[in-house]
Amino acid sequence: MNDPCAPRFFGGQYHMFFQYNPGAAVWGDMHWAHAVSPDLIHWKHLPVALSPTLGSYDAYGCFTGSVLPGVDVPTILYTGVTKCSPQEETIRGEGVREVQCLATSSDPQLGRWTKLPKPVLEAPPPGLKITGFRDPCPWKDGDTWYMGVGSGFNKVGGAVLLYTSRDGRNWTYLHPLAQGKWNEGTKVNPVDTGEMWECPDFFPLEDKHVLLYSTERKVYWEVGAFDKGDLRFHTETRGLLDHGSYYAMKSMVDEKGRRILWGWVQETRTPAECKVAGWAGAMALPRVLSLGTDNTLRMDVPGEFASLRTGTQKSIKDRSGEVLCKFKVGQSACGLELRSGTASLFAIHYEGASSVTIGGKTLPLSPDRDGLASVRLFIDGSIIETFVNSKEVMTARCYTPSEPDIKVAWTGAEDALSTLEVFSITPISKDRLTV
Repeated sequence: MNDPCAPRFFGGQYHMFFQYNPGAAVWGDMHWAHAVSPDLIHWKHLPVALSPTLGSYDAYGCFTGSVLPGVDVPTILYTGVTKCSPQEETIRGEGVREVQCLATSSDPQLGRWTKLPKPVLEAPPPGLKITGFRDPCPWKDGDTWYMGVGSGFNKVGGAVLLYTSRDGRNWTYLHPLAQGKWNEGTKVNPVDTGEMWECPDFFPLEDKHVLLYSTERKVYWEVGAFDKGDLRFHTETRGLLDHGSYYAMKSMVDEKGRRILWGWVQETRTPAECKVAGWAGAMALPRVLSLGTDNTLRMDVPGEFASLRTGTQKSIKDRSGEVLCKFKVGQSACGLELRSGTASLFAIHYEGASSVTIGGKTLPLSPDRDGLASVRLFIDGSIIETFVNSKEVMTARCYTPSEPDIKVAWTGAEDALSTLEVFSITPISKDRLTV
């Protein structure tokens, strides 16, 4: 599994669709799998919701998509792909053509979808030499729909192409909503060189707008203003959404009005190892998004997840736990380690500077007004997600086998530690995959 697609709260349930290869634990033959949950925590898998249609515009795969808001019948927009000649390709060097497609559902469980006979966008804007054309993200303002499509320009940079529509089906290209810069790399894949932005997401948050996109194997956020006069996004602040194995995010608004973000936890083992394991990919913990006073993006795990705690412990049982820690930022070196016996599985190091090293990656550190930094860490099988001051996040994979009990150890200056709590967490299923 990989990219989350068209998450929504509908009929009293959270619906998650996601990219899925039914034939192997490696990328390919993209379908949309489907799962539902009443509470964000406990999920039930349903049959595959969307499959490629032989001989049609999505014969090679149903790629990422989004909910089309503001319509009476549940509707999705997604990217369909077919194999094509080099002259017709929209993905550089791949021989693949991307089109934007629409499907509707009258099924109260959203399990069955009806595709339109043809795509709503059959080609990129004429005359534009683009590096890709996928992952639509629509929204509605008044009586008008808008849609951003992930794209970019050779040796210029990634971009989100902006379209407008009066009915959600017939679309007119306007201009780039936002554009980035090429990193001057020469790799074949334009995503790796910053010439292509994948999986854009654009939405209002408090009194600003937020743009998210995936490129250069990372996910970026930008906060700024959307000028409704010239219909362009003007960035004010930006940063990394995650410093680790997290990609292709997609957000939704739930019944409580929260902007909830979903993301794909990537594997860091080889495809051959994934085939042996029989599975690959997972969905990260959902994140509730908000803005800080400095107009930076803040991310917190929903409060519902505290219900999984089974009490404070001195160690983590069965690789399923949560750690809450606060420490004083100053001159003293200190840190936190997850240990199996005498071996370190995962480490957080602070060396008395304005940054902290987590799982080998350096993250900026922004202590509160009392000079305290807060760390919230979750471990579930091979996945470790660490939130620092609700501002920086590191998602890591740890496949190293461990003892049943993982020790949580504070290292370095003892007087720097303010609080440390360790919780055991109840796994959501008895047959949870752990490696």
